Amino acid sequence: MAGRFDGRVAVVTGGVSGIGAGIAQRLAAEGARLSLWDRDAAGLAQSGADHTAVLDVTDPAAVQAAAEEAAAALGRIDVLIASAGITGPNHPTWEYPVDAWDRVIDINLKGVFYCNRAVVPVMQRAGYGRIVNIASIAGKEGNPNASAYSASKAGVIGLTKSLGKELAASNIRVNCVTPAVARTPGAMEQAPEHIKYMLSRIPRGRFLELHEAAAMIAWLATEENSFTTGAVFDLSGGRATY
Repeated sequence: MAGRFDGRVAVVTGGVSGIGAGIAQRLAAEGARLSLWDRDAAGLAQSGADHTAVLDVTDPAAVQAAAEEAAAALGRIDVLIASAGITGPNHPTWEYPVDAWDRVIDINLKGVFYCNRAVVPVMQRAGYGRIVNIASIAGKEGNPNASAYSASKAGVIGLTKSLGKELAASNIRVNCVTPAVARTPGAMEQAPEHIKYMLSRIPRGRFLELHEAAAMIAWLATEENSFTTGAVFDLSGGRATY
C-alpha cells in the first residue's frame, strides 16, 4: 500500500500512543506528512512528525489555532483522524463522579466536535477531505460501569452521521470506527474486572491489535473511499449485534 498518501497531509489527534500512534505510523509509512496533536509534549518531541501541536482538545480556541497552524505549515489538511480520548473511571451510573463524567464528555465528544469543526473549512477550501472519528463498540452497546465513556462514544457516532450527511454532496467523506478493547495505555488503566468483562464479550477471544485498527482506518482515509460517508465501521471482533 506504499504511496496511497503521497502528497497528502494527515492530522492525528492523540497521535502519541494507542490507536492514534498506530494509525499515524501507518499513514506515514504510506507517504503522508503528519501533524500530530497530543497533550504529551515529550512524546510529540520524539515523534518525528512533520508538524506537532501540544494540545488539550477541550479548548476550542486552541484546536482552531492548531488547525490553522497545521494548514499553514504543511499547506493543506487532507485527512483528520480524531483519536484523542480517555476511558474514565469505572462506577455504576448512580455513583459516577460528576467531575469525571464531565471530563470524559469534554474530551471524547466535545473534543472530537472541536477538531471536526476546525478542520472541515480547510478541507472545503481544497475541495477534498477524509475524516475518521474513533468511537467504540461501547457507543453501540453500552458497557456497564462505563456510562460516561459509552455515552461519549455514542455521541461520536451521532456526530459522524450528522456531519457525513452535511458534507455528502462534497468530496469530503466522514466516517467512524467502533473498536473493541485493545492493549492501549488508557484501556489498561481501567479496573481489571472491567477489562476482563470487555475481553469476554469479544467472540474472537482476544484483544484488537493496533495494526488491525490502522488497516481499516487507513482505507477509510484514502481517496479510494469515494462513496461511503456517515457510516460506522465495526472493529469489535464479532461483538456488535447491529
